[in-house]
Amino acid sequence: MITEKKTQFLVEELDQLKKNGLFRPLRVLASAQDTEVVVDGKRVLNLSSNNYLGLTTHPRLKRAMVKATEELGAGSGAVRTIAGTMAIHEELERRLAEFKHTEASLVFQSGFTANLGVLQSLVKEGDVIISDELNHASIIDGIRLSKAERSIFKHRDLDDLERHLEKHREKRVKLVVTDGVFSMDGDIAPLAGIVDRAERFGAMIMVDDAHASGVLGKNGRGSVNHFGLDGRVDLQMGTLSKAIGVLGGYVAAPQPVRDFLIHRARPFLFSTSHPPGVAAACIAAIDVLLAEPERIERLWANTARFKAGLKRLGFETGASETPITPVIVGKGSVAMELSDRLFGLGVFAQGIGYPTVPEGRARIRTIVTSVHTDQQLDRALEAFEKGGKELGVIA
Repeated sequence: MITEKKTQFLVEELDQLKKNGLFRPLRVLASAQDTEVVVDGKRVLNLSSNNYLGLTTHPRLKRAMVKATEELGAGSGAVRTIAGTMAIHEELERRLAEFKHTEASLVFQSGFTANLGVLQSLVKEGDVIISDELNHASIIDGIRLSKAERSIFKHRDLDDLERHLEKHREKRVKLVVTDGVFSMDGDIAPLAGIVDRAERFGAMIMVDDAHASGVLGKNGRGSVNHFGLDGRVDLQMGTLSKAIGVLGGYVAAPQPVRDFLIHRARPFLFSTSHPPGVAAACIAAIDVLLAEPERIERLWANTARFKAGLKRLGFETGASETPITPVIVGKGSVAMELSDRLFGLGVFAQGIGYPTVPEGRARIRTIVTSVHTDQQLDRALEAFEKGGKELGVIA
């Protein structure tokens, strides 16, 4: 067929992925996102979810979503700038700004689109975006969409950051962008040093706190609050789909930033707003963060227990300082094989290879949550020990 000929180049690339042991079918869940899930018909312990605090199944969030859906409908029916801004959207943004200690906030459909919208619109030709080399893919794509010059500094290297700031000293707008917590390695940005240097050169600062929201700072306010930098970071991006447990992304910033993005951020301008049930559940999640700080305490206790167990077994976990704990095995095919062995042993932990991580640094990326029990974590460690020994990853 003609269509088959046109897509032959894709078939060849897919065959190469299969040859390299990197082709992975989608895993299908047939249960709620919890510590144990049914994946492809098998009940397994879940170490692959971003559901840090277990909020996806929290009764308070579910009640809020159902109530708002019954009262306000299943969807909003329009983009925000036409007829899609409901009172509940404005309430969510007010609550987010209050929680993040900023003047205003603006919600997007996802964290990815939040980064695209900000970076594509906020800086222009003649400006510069100075970005950590290991920033999230959404930041990389946002920079590509911007007409500003890109300038990439070495990962967490403050001296190299300063060199880039000096090089672009005369630019109209200098925007320094970093993840707060890096999603593949679980390390934390040296934010205090970044802020000091950016301020010295009059640069704006943007922090992607997707994996720090609900994890770092008082009641999970994020890395900016964790380092005592409230009021000194211009743009805080966060997600509503990880520790918050629902869906979406947001930018917390001064009021002029919100006003400008409403008029220029293309993902905001051309996407239907969140269903009211989603917004209501996100508001309920903020209430839970304020009312149940013990969830974050338990998250960190579980993280310490799991990391200590992996270290005792002889696994390499890199520079991780957070619940994101990579088990680094080297070759991509080994990571995928270990993932399959773990699944057979009742543990769902996904392998990650190139291009998501560098060649030779393939890994099993694990995330423990606050709702994992000690017994579940011990079961996971037993599976890692057995699978790791079978593949010669550990002695």
